[in-house]
Amino acid sequence: MSDLALSSPTGPQPGALPSRTEAVLEAVKHAILTGELKPGQPLVEIELAAKLGVSKTPVREALKTLAGTGLVIMSPYKGGAVREMDRSHARCIYDMRLLLEPVAAGRTVAARGDWSAARRALEAADKAADAAERSLANRVFHREMYLGCGNALLVRTLDDLRDQTALVSAAAWAQRPSWEREAAEHRAILAAAEHGDSDEARNLMRSHISSFVARNFPENEA
Repeated sequence: MSDLALSSPTGPQPGALPSRTEAVLEAVKHAILTGELKPGQPLVEIELAAKLGVSKTPVREALKTLAGTGLVIMSPYKGGAVREMDRSHARCIYDMRLLLEPVAAGRTVAARGDWSAARRALEAADKAADAAERSLANRVFHREMYLGCGNALLVRTLDDLRDQTALVSAAAWAQRPSWEREAAEHRAILAAAEHGDSDEARNLMRSHISSFVARNFPENEA
């Protein structure tokens, strides 16, 4: 955890949390999503607190919040650990995304016209130096595609799924590199959005998620 450090929180904030806890949460989440903290790695409160220069209290609260999003597993005897993404749970994540995200994308396209942030995210993904950077950029793109759906609960649910998706995609890319195909699918979705075609954006998002599932979780594979 040599690079783990506090920074100003970015992105959606869990508003009820104290600012120090928010900063710890963002630092630990970033370390998980970039692979600095590995799946299964114990999250020792006193070690994280020392590394981040805070007391154990904001670390404990941040880990509880991350457990609620599915990135961390809490045990009453062992404490916290980075979630290890098993096949069954991964399929559940993508099943939820398939049910919710295409609808949210269609609603967002119907409601807005500025896609500059989504375009920048795709450019960042194209220039990414590694899978971690690419995954983070893809997260930004997907959020831009559902953020304007007009349903705060739907956005929050997809935010949590998006974080867990990053753990799945990094493992999947290590087995079956497919980011070039996924980048082309992203560009097609964005093109539909820029033309204001909500039906096409919804259908392309559904196909995009379905094709990832078909490649990485085929029904005939144990």
